[in-house]
Amino acid sequence: MSGAQHGWAISERVQQVSSEVLSIQQGSLYPALHRLERRGWIKARWGTSENNRRAKFYELTKAGAMQLERETEAWNKLTLAVRQVLEGA
Repeated sequence: MSGAQHGWAISERVQQVSSEVLSIQQGSLYPALHRLERRGWIKARWGTSENNRRAKFYELTKAGAMQLERETEAWNKLTLAVRQVLEGA
């Protein structure tokens, strides 16, 4: 994802790029976005959605991009290790 997106659009995009496998419920999405904002990994601003409604738009910060890179590396190591275990079973 690139650029600022409002919460509902983020949820829809995750569902779309995961071929409908992943679905983020609203009760989980907004608390997660608020945690990321408190950690300084995303920034938020108020704006108008494509439906002409007031919405909060979220965007990854430089610190968030660095954290995303660290998390991606850790995920790749974990999935490689699991794959090696399963193939060795």
